[in-house]
Amino acid sequence: MSERTFIRRFRETTGVAPGAWLVAAKVDRARDLLETTDLSVEQVAAESGFGAATTLRHHFRQRLGLSPAAYRDRFGASGFPQPGAGSGL
Repeated sequence: MSERTFIRRFRETTGVAPGAWLVAAKVDRARDLLETTDLSVEQVAAESGFGAATTLRHHFRQRLGLSPAAYRDRFGASGFPQPGAGSGL
């Protein structure tokens, strides 16, 4: 299959170009890591496939309107009460 045919069929199937789909998948992975781990932004960038924190920040802000740090502050696990916290046990 030619590259052009692949891109056309991919777009027909998913509604977006392969590159846009890939960036969205990387941002989703970064969101998951920011919500569930204490990895640094640099580590999240590497683990989610961006390679550099500046690239992660660019795409994250472009798609979500927040920096990765602001996203973690708002939605990260540390922002929620931990199980058993305040239970008096």
